[in-house]
Amino acid sequence: MEIINEWGTVFLVLAVIFGLYMTWGIGANDVANAMGTSVGSGAITVKQAIVIAAIFEFAGAFLAGGSVTKTIRNGIIDPGAIVGSPELLVYGMLASLLAAAIWLMIASSRGWPVSTTHTIVGALVGFALAGIGLEAVQWNQIGAIVASWVISPLLGGILALLLMMSIRKLILNAEHPFRAAKKWGPYYVFLVGWIVSLVTLFKGLKHLNLHLSPIESVVIATLIGAVVAYVGKVMIDKVQVADEGDRDAHHATVEKVFVPMMIFTACAMAFAHGSNDVANGIGPLAAVVSIVQSGGEVAQKSALPLWILIVGGTGIVIGLATYGYKVMQTIGHRITQLTPTRGYCATLAAAITVVLASKTGLPVSTTHIAVGAVMGVGLARGIGALDLRVIGGIVTSWIVTLPAGGILAAIFFFIFKAIFG
Repeated sequence: MEIINEWGTVFLVLAVIFGLYMTWGIGANDVANAMGTSVGSGAITVKQAIVIAAIFEFAGAFLAGGSVTKTIRNGIIDPGAIVGSPELLVYGMLASLLAAAIWLMIASSRGWPVSTTHTIVGALVGFALAGIGLEAVQWNQIGAIVASWVISPLLGGILALLLMMSIRKLILNAEHPFRAAKKWGPYYVFLVGWIVSLVTLFKGLKHLNLHLSPIESVVIATLIGAVVAYVGKVMIDKVQVADEGDRDAHHATVEKVFVPMMIFTACAMAFAHGSNDVANGIGPLAAVVSIVQSGGEVAQKSALPLWILIVGGTGIVIGLATYGYKVMQTIGHRITQLTPTRGYCATLAAAITVVLASKTGLPVSTTHIAVGAVMGVGLARGIGALDLRVIGGIVTSWIVTLPAGGILAAIFFFIFKAIFG
């Protein structure tokens, strides 16, 4: 307790700096993955991706980022073993933030699309093993998270494949694909607005003290979906072609219809990513703030100050704007060739998966989901449409991430312990 009282202000300043550093890394690496499909399909430019992310990543973090933050903050390790030594938890959370941030900076500089969730969970486990002991890690929670890393890309891939098949059946194989695209386009846009708003309203706004019944949530989500669909229809109706020509020309014009639709899916993906991955940076920050402000009390539950969500959202946006271009092209160009229709399916499937996961409190990997969704879209054209060598390299970088985060966190933990202890 004495150490907390003596160094409390220093701990708070370090936590905010490391939290910003970590969320900057999330923006540079993970947001680039989330927006890569939109940029890679040619639907939006890098500058437009940054503007969309600035608005919707921040909104997702602020409005729907509370559930996963709880899991990262006190669901990975059991702080009960060090109630009498709260400073150890502070060292550990600071070490985890710094370790994860440094690894993300290294990965981003080399263009590796690694998982920020892997990084922070690995760092937390590394600190717990080094600073507390084997029993401090909540292995059942780790097991659920590991399972989600397998299930989530699979789910993202299946959803993307189903969406691609539906577009092929309803639009691409229709007698007049361009007319079919203009007919069905607003329904696909409605799906974007409805799904994202529905899941957010169901579970994402409790920390803002907005408690809606399921029926109220469905009604509001349907209205939001209808408004989004109307705006989408107006944008789609502006797409005109002088002559629909032969079937190949038909398909080219269909891609033009999906360009404005990709803007909506890019917004949805940015919102979904902000709601899930802001927790990776601010969960440990929130734990440090809670301990310092309570004078050393290690609480399993504590309120999440809104200013912490603002810090997280700000860091993510700055990271994408300054360094995201290095990673963005990997998912957008190298796994499989993307067009606006394929990019739409991959992005919407990934957004749905991420938002659902964020509402269950599971810190899934957006990178895994995005890769799974892009692979699902590629598989719609056959295994030959995928660059398996690139996918193998991505998976290898994921495997390295867990131990890298854990080892760095253990080292920093002992450094902080030596400095302040």
